[in-house]
Amino acid sequence: MYQPLLANRYLASRIIPLIAVAAVALCVGLVIIVVSVMSGFLDMLLNSGRTLMGDVIVRYADPGIPHYDLLVEEIESRPEADAATPVVESFGLLKLPYGNRTEGVQVWGIDPESFDRVVDFGPSLVWDGIPPEVEEFAKEFDRIELPDLEGLPQLDPLTEGDSPKVVLGVEIDSATKARGPSGDYEVRAPAFWLPLRDVEITLIPISTSGRIEKPDNRRFSVANEFQSGVYQIDSRRAMIGIETGQRMLGLDAAPIYDQALLDETGELSKIGTYPARVQMILVRAADGVTPEALRDAVREAYASFAAKIADETGVTIRPPDEAFVGIRTWREQLRDMIGPVEKERELMRILFSIVYLVCAGLVLSIFWAIVHEKTRDIGILRAVGASRPGVLGVFLAYGLVIGLAGAVLGALLGWVVVNNINGIHEAMGEPAPTWTWIVAYALAASMLGVVIQAVIRGAMLRTLLSIVGVLVLGGVGTALLLHRGFLMWAPAVYYFNSIPNQVDWFSATLTMAGAIVFSVLGAAIPAAKAADTDPVRALRYE
Repeated sequence: MYQPLLANRYLASRIIPLIAVAAVALCVGLVIIVVSVMSGFLDMLLNSGRTLMGDVIVRYADPGIPHYDLLVEEIESRPEADAATPVVESFGLLKLPYGNRTEGVQVWGIDPESFDRVVDFGPSLVWDGIPPEVEEFAKEFDRIELPDLEGLPQLDPLTEGDSPKVVLGVEIDSATKARGPSGDYEVRAPAFWLPLRDVEITLIPISTSGRIEKPDNRRFSVANEFQSGVYQIDSRRAMIGIETGQRMLGLDAAPIYDQALLDETGELSKIGTYPARVQMILVRAADGVTPEALRDAVREAYASFAAKIADETGVTIRPPDEAFVGIRTWREQLRDMIGPVEKERELMRILFSIVYLVCAGLVLSIFWAIVHEKTRDIGILRAVGASRPGVLGVFLAYGLVIGLAGAVLGALLGWVVVNNINGIHEAMGEPAPTWTWIVAYALAASMLGVVIQAVIRGAMLRTLLSIVGVLVLGGVGTALLLHRGFLMWAPAVYYFNSIPNQVDWFSATLTMAGAIVFSVLGAAIPAAKAADTDPVRALRYE
């Protein structure tokens, strides 16, 4: 019964235990803040891969997957799949409308509506209206026709006379615009704003026999720009219509001729039609379905699709064997990037576990001093019959209370900072309010009066502490006075517009548990020393 009473008395009667609690709380809070923010950034990076490619990717390189429309229907008939979209892919050359600038780009041919259902393409479009800079520029030239930027763009031409359209990664043309402090893009050269201009794209088709054919060069009008949040994508990808991409790459439907047989007109005899093809099909999982479960369902769908095509008569071109088709989750598709990132997360957690040793060292040093101070009290306890385990229990309970209090306060501190980190960051970007540095200087001046009073009375400790207070408050006031705004995570530079503000509770729980355990371990050595105290020597202790 006396253990909790004494532990509570020791905890409440001195300021040293409160310093230990504060130290543990700061260590725990620091780890939770740093790990939560870093883990949040890694999660944002990993999730960006999913939003770029869907949950499962069906992939087969040139000559592509024929009858893909039937495969899409088969996949979407499965309850595990929410939506699927076909994609053609190729590397090409993009010629921009100024400076004879040519960029190598990765060209995707997409169907905007089904692509949006899989990867949320619409929200990634940068321009939802005409920028003010462009509107002012257009007023000076009546012949400039402003594009319609509402909704998803129609990329393939609706009629034969229309030109195809392209949606470019926003960083392909970084010379004519810049990101503002909020992360939004501002047009610096309205005359060269890409949705007002045309670009040229050159693709090199590959025949079904694997031979390079004559390059196809076409002019595209820019329908919009997109921002995925990943620089490598935003600076290298261009989206065109799937039908346009198939025609440029020779993947559209084409007749098949018998090279040895002529018809009655003397021309090669047509024996069938080579169906249109795509290299990828992106699939989105239904709610509550894991990518792994969707992958297995897509594999079954592909096997069923291939069997149906094989059973049809008159089909000259059949889909490739399932063994040669890659059906992977987005994590498996991006494993070269995801693997190192996840290992970096675990390494970060391991490195920050050093805080446990810090907690143990703080508690050990403080408890050693407390045991030294309480030697006579320990001797009295031992003299009146307290056992060695009883004395040990007093200080272990003492360490447990410090660890629990510090862990809870640290978790609360971490939660408050992480949940408000974007507001804190925005406040750092603004000049400090006038009242803050006035208050700091006023407190420094009052503390200076305390210094003078302590010097007159000859109180050295009070003098020293007061001088430290004056210096700290004066330094804080000067820093606030000179502060003109500083954004550590500027959206104009980085590609995530906000700082993650969700606590990583898994890491937070581990940190709290580790702090409690190591606080008790830190108290164990002084506690054992106290338990070994000889009562006779302790009562004679000066």
